[in-house]
Amino acid sequence: MDDVIGQILEKQVLSAAKAVEDKLDEEIAALDRLDPDDIEALRERRIMQMRRASERRAKWRALGHGEYGDIPEKEFFSAAKASERFVCHFYRENWPCKVMDKHLSILAKQHVETRFVKVHAEKAPFLTEKLRIVILPTLALVKNAKVDDYVVGFDELGGKDDFSTEDLEERLAKAQVIFLDGEGPANASKHATKRSVRQSDTGNSSDSE
Repeated sequence: MDDVIGQILEKQVLSAAKAVEDKLDEEIAALDRLDPDDIEALRERRIMQMRRASERRAKWRALGHGEYGDIPEKEFFSAAKASERFVCHFYRENWPCKVMDKHLSILAKQHVETRFVKVHAEKAPFLTEKLRIVILPTLALVKNAKVDDYVVGFDELGGKDDFSTEDLEERLAKAQVIFLDGEGPANASKHATKRSVRQSDTGNSSDSE
């Protein structure tokens, strides 16, 4: 029985290897068919793509992307409007919020396409009331100047404070507020099953305001 299974697995591996080899052969043949003008056109297109990517990153950096820090309440709406994708951590000085800070600091550097900020909830009474912030920490996920989703406490991240940066990254990607490839929607579309998250009155490892 084991020999039969082994033979089947071997055939599957060989079949997969043959498919990859055939694909590479097709791509090499396609390159061989290109004339110098086609190659130059591809080169120019690639240069243009790289230039646009560089300009986009420079624009993001100028808006504060790539860093993570406090903003005052009065700057929230203008900052959210300036960046297409915006994550705001409503916090207070406690352990759960410090855990969230640690992960957001990492993600801010990895995902320059999104701006990450935090607002001290006790210093922003108007904003917390308007956005109905009850549990801390809460992340307001903003797209195109509108609060589109929330991550409230740690319930969606395992319910404890030992969740990984990757856990939070995946949750933000599902909300389409970051892209898993860092700068574009190609990979994010595979993971972007949009979920509506409602705030609750309970949350493990979180603190009420």
